Amino acid sequence: MTLIERLQSRTITALWRLMGSCSTRTLWRIAGILAPLYTLLARRERRVTRINLRRAWPELTDTELRPLARQSLRHSVAMILELGFAWYAEPQRVSNAIHRVHGRELLDEARAEGRGVIVLGPHFGNWELLNFWLSGHFPITAMYEPPKMAALGPLIRQGRERNGATLVPTTSRGVASLLRALRRSEVVGILPDQVPDWGSGVFADFFGHPAYTGTLLPGLVARTQARVVTGFTRRLPNGEGFDLHFLAADERVYDPDEAVSAAGVNACVEAAIALDPAQYQWEYKRWRKTPGEETDEPGWRERKLYNRRHR
Repeated sequence: MTLIERLQSRTITALWRLMGSCSTRTLWRIAGILAPLYTLLARRERRVTRINLRRAWPELTDTELRPLARQSLRHSVAMILELGFAWYAEPQRVSNAIHRVHGRELLDEARAEGRGVIVLGPHFGNWELLNFWLSGHFPITAMYEPPKMAALGPLIRQGRERNGATLVPTTSRGVASLLRALRRSEVVGILPDQVPDWGSGVFADFFGHPAYTGTLLPGLVARTQARVVTGFTRRLPNGEGFDLHFLAADERVYDPDEAVSAAGVNACVEAAIALDPAQYQWEYKRWRKTPGEETDEPGWRERKLYNRRHR
């Protein structure tokens, strides 16, 4: 690790710790101050956000899309600041910031039946607080991929595991851990809206456009009979805290056909977005892979066969 990387990681860590001492209302105000600068300087994020919003809602005019894009980027800034709150604030303060929990009975009923629960947690609101709440109320296992800045890896892992979550690698060994957790009637967290590697997904419509979507879910469901729910944390107005939502999944997620299941997964994400479109992370290139492109990727068929055999 270079000197610059060490300095960067220490600076980021110090800022996260500082943000952990702030209230959610203060963090939202800071996000309002920083968002115009972020919008101006983060050209890639600004451009991708606008392109994605236009793709999702082609019927909206530019006048309607511009404020939505600005709001979305402010929520993204707030999420970055709130990482410090989720990972470093005193646990009771974090718990108090979550005002209401909607749909918890979906998890309780499944576990009462002896079934595990797969929570689809899209990049909406503050997903780190979703992990914090779940790990404080249920035994939960989730996959974890180290960040590009390696020095931040232990800090992020510590933050995510501090309330009791178990993180496993994004490998066949990690998948085996998920299966064992579900067979113990525990909770498993999956990110439904990340673009997987070639061979680990299929194309399914997301807002009417084909998006490459992971196929881990149907294998887990088929082998464990787990229940699937969508879970997300919604930021309340003016930084007053958060509400937690659990929604019954689209019934297609239980279909053994990977393409049908993936369509159900994307419908689950759309249902979450419908509650507050600005709180979704639109700067992520969800549609960056296109149908037909996979045939040009060396070894994609071999990886797909491997992934299917080791689910």
